[in-house]
Amino acid sequence: MQTTEKPARAVPSPCIGKCQLDPHRSCTGCLRSLDEIARWSSMSERERQHVMHHRLPLREQLRASLEGSLADHQRLMRALHPLDAPPQGDGWNRSELEDLLPPGPLVEAAVLAGIVPRATGAQVILTRRTEALRQHGGQVGFPGGRTEADDADAVAAALRESNEEIALAAGQVQALGYLDPFVTITGYRVTPVVAVIDPGFKPVPSPDEVADVFEVPLDFLMSPDNLRHVEIVHRGRVRHVLEYSWPGQRIWGATAAILYNLRRRLEELS
Repeated sequence: MQTTEKPARAVPSPCIGKCQLDPHRSCTGCLRSLDEIARWSSMSERERQHVMHHRLPLREQLRASLEGSLADHQRLMRALHPLDAPPQGDGWNRSELEDLLPPGPLVEAAVLAGIVPRATGAQVILTRRTEALRQHGGQVGFPGGRTEADDADAVAAALRESNEEIALAAGQVQALGYLDPFVTITGYRVTPVVAVIDPGFKPVPSPDEVADVFEVPLDFLMSPDNLRHVEIVHRGRVRHVLEYSWPGQRIWGATAAILYNLRRRLEELS
């Protein structure tokens, strides 16, 4: 009895023939990561469909929303520390705070600097804390907080905190990379995780922590004309505080400094 082998079924691929890897080992053509490319033929059909119909369209939306801006997609990816190489060091601003920091080691924390791709351009999602919070009450910031012992890394911490604070599901966000660590006056070493957020996401603020969730155009935040450098005297030294004025909101302190760090990293690539 003669048997005939069934021909191998061709696996559909999003490859468009423009195969070049960016510094984060993602293809600049199809936008797949190197890991996704390497595992493509061995992925389950369900995972391939998820990549093709969820992950890649969101990445393409981000690329389109950033086109023509200081943070165009390729420059943004080059400006970020790769996910597999978290930035080291205590923080780019530590020298200004040496005489203010509490004793002991810095406490690890992470925030999610989420970019929402819109037809009108990329937006940055921010929250305003409730007035009742003991620390940072009423202030504008990114979702995030202290890194817990069971958090695998800064990405895991930022995603967990974002889910707790504004109900952002892991399936609605894709981490892109890191900015430089930032030290707060309260003794935290904050690692900012830059990510793209599904534009269909509907935030549900935790009433105990978040009073408001809003978006600000990334172009506005990347314009030097919209950032003020304010000098104050505190404990006998001149300190520099950064601040944006956005209708109904005051974006200042650590949040403004993290956005400034992103702008400076982008400008260095220009």
